[in-house]
Amino acid sequence: MLPAIILFAATYVLMLTFSKYRPYIALASGVIFIVSGMLPLKAVFGPDGKVVVEGILTALDFNVLLMIGGTMGLVQLFIDSHMPERLADMIMEKVPNVQWAAVSLSLFAGVISAFVDNVATVLMVAPVAIAICRKLDTNPVPFIISIAVSSNLQGAATLVGDTTAIMLGSALKMSFFDFIWYQGKPGMFFMVELGAILSACIVYFTFRKEKGTIPKTGKMTEVTDFVPTILLVGAIVLLIVASFLPFELPAETNGLICTALLIIGLIYNYAKKKNLDAVMGPLKAIDLETLGLLVGLFLMIGGIKNEGVIDALAQLLAKLGAGNPFLMYTIIVWASVLISAFIDNIPYVATMIPVIAGIATEMGIDSTALYFSLLSGATLGGNCTPIGASANITGIGILRKEGFEVKNADFFKIGIPFTLSAIIPAYILIWILFGV
Repeated sequence: MLPAIILFAATYVLMLTFSKYRPYIALASGVIFIVSGMLPLKAVFGPDGKVVVEGILTALDFNVLLMIGGTMGLVQLFIDSHMPERLADMIMEKVPNVQWAAVSLSLFAGVISAFVDNVATVLMVAPVAIAICRKLDTNPVPFIISIAVSSNLQGAATLVGDTTAIMLGSALKMSFFDFIWYQGKPGMFFMVELGAILSACIVYFTFRKEKGTIPKTGKMTEVTDFVPTILLVGAIVLLIVASFLPFELPAETNGLICTALLIIGLIYNYAKKKNLDAVMGPLKAIDLETLGLLVGLFLMIGGIKNEGVIDALAQLLAKLGAGNPFLMYTIIVWASVLISAFIDNIPYVATMIPVIAGIATEMGIDSTALYFSLLSGATLGGNCTPIGASANITGIGILRKEGFEVKNADFFKIGIPFTLSAIIPAYILIWILFGV
């Protein structure tokens, strides 16, 4: 495992140090994992059909890649229709200053993200934030960071908000409403919303100097075409519907929905404009650097998982807290925050779920508090670093395309206080309700 750990750690240090070159560093590291044999070309399956050794195709999350690519193209059609400027005008008419505009967009992104994938949420809300910042001639960096971290937070609020929530729900056989009220007590929804209220205060404090009054002109930008808006809203509706269906769908369902709607949008745009730019313009808006960074990260994580690093981490956590339920609970929460700041939370949560079941059985305790601690820590940990979650990477990619380079300090200034304000109340409340 040592070579995989060294390569993984060195890659993250380089990505945090040389932020402009993150996609190339991640891809280079992914190639090294492949060439060295730490990540095989093909997956090996056991007699039960389960993956024994992970290969390249197994490591890549095609659902996320398709969803980002499809939504980016849809968002470009949405931008070309001038709807983001219209929404920006509407928001500016309702809020008193820039500070409240930032808080409103952050909360709005959180509400959507409770039902729609975090990455899709960022791609849909970011253009409105960019439009507001252009009109007010203000820096969009803290706006987009606030939207990204808020969308990550709300992914744990409902059964359908995030893949990790779905995995937890499956382990505990929870229904959608069990996330709201579980075992006669407030469920994860209330833990998350308490954190959301406190983290909104962090956003409010971050923009404390932005007290300038927003001019009320009463003028609204004219929308030239409502079809892209219908397609984007359709994507939200279909993603929500897909998450509620009672049967299991293919893993790439969300990505295929977004890609299919993009194809419909391109066909419509070509029929309307009758030139090649109608198709190439939205396709050029797909940020290949963001996709490349994600591909590199997926390969790296697949490599360390294949080398047994994630399994070893899970076993280490189990040993550290053995015999003391509260210590075990505390270790899982804060270790999950730290680990998920650097490792994708899906393979980590998938590995930890059976470990927690075994710990609870061995200690003779109810597993609910441990499972909830895993979900809250793993979901929020990605907000600690600019490359800790796909939503963060997507938001930074949007800013880069707009000509804004996000420094690590810019992200830490919002992400770390946001994480602490959200995780601490959940940490206390989960133990009071389910651990004591």
